[in-house]
Amino acid sequence: MHARIVRGAVRSAAVAAAVTGTLTWAPTATAQSSEPTPSASAASTETPAPDAGGIVITKKDAAGDVLPGAEFLLLDSTGKEAGRGKTDAQGKLTFPDLAPGVYRLKETSSGSPLHEVVPDQDVIVTPGVTTPLTITDPFKAATVLLQAKDDKTGKLLPGSTVNIGTGSETLLTLTTGSQGTATGELPVTSRKTEFWVKQIKAPAGYDLYKPSKTFAAGPGAPVTVTVTNAKTATTPKPDPSDKPTHEPTGTPSTPAEKPSDSATGGSKPSSTGTGTPDAVAMPTAAADGLNDNTTPKTPAGSLAHTGADATPWIAGGAGLLVAAGAVALVITRRRTSAQPEPDDTSQIS
Repeated sequence: MHARIVRGAVRSAAVAAAVTGTLTWAPTATAQSSEPTPSASAASTETPAPDAGGIVITKKDAAGDVLPGAEFLLLDSTGKEAGRGKTDAQGKLTFPDLAPGVYRLKETSSGSPLHEVVPDQDVIVTPGVTTPLTITDPFKAATVLLQAKDDKTGKLLPGSTVNIGTGSETLLTLTTGSQGTATGELPVTSRKTEFWVKQIKAPAGYDLYKPSKTFAAGPGAPVTVTVTNAKTATTPKPDPSDKPTHEPTGTPSTPAEKPSDSATGGSKPSSTGTGTPDAVAMPTAAADGLNDNTTPKTPAGSLAHTGADATPWIAGGAGLLVAAGAVALVITRRRTSAQPEPDDTSQIS
């Protein structure tokens, strides 16, 4: 009976093969494990360490606007790269699954022609915590060209010093050189910042420009600032011929009074105001034999005589004295020759 069933099954298989033209052998049954086999995708996924942390970066500028496209590089404590990426449209970048420790974050590009990158900084990752970090990129500084000019000729002037600032803060001080210009970098805080400029020292020979000027500057953009000065007005020098002249008066000031005769025992000064005693000022008539009417008088108001104008009279008086002496000598000799000679007989033999 069992053999008949087997022969029937073989016959049925042969008929089926004849119909299809292909003989296919079914595989023998195999025993399977009762435990399920994990899928390949589940086996390849690594489970993060339970103490891992992370960093999420938000990128902005000084005006508060988010900055997409900023590139960052993250290094671990050994200097090995731990992550790299760019901020998205919301200015965010996340570094997940980081082992706790200290990391070095580098901004390699700001992603904007108007902004500078920030310096490298250290970030501490703590277990199980995603550390938020907001990074603000500064605007690029504006380049300032200062010029000082003559307000009439436009000539560039050296030695002009100005302060440049915003609000109540002075940000930059510039002084024009020998070419009449100066350059510097001016920090800006927005895409268009208002500044003031005030001159604190004028070029030599020019008046100070007192008003305060204003101008606008953008990030990384060049701007020219010009101040003008007027020449200092010159006052003509006075003519020396216009100065008043002081002529001396005809009468000199009276000399200080001298002690009286009773105090000094001397003679009273002459009334001519010269302060010279009469005996010294002029020779008397008895000394030179001349009449008092011939003695010249000292004019009133003149300066004191020195005695030089009395020299001819003294010389004349001396000549008369010499002549009188000669006459007296001749008379004496004549008297001597008129006396009788002594008698020789009266002498003892």
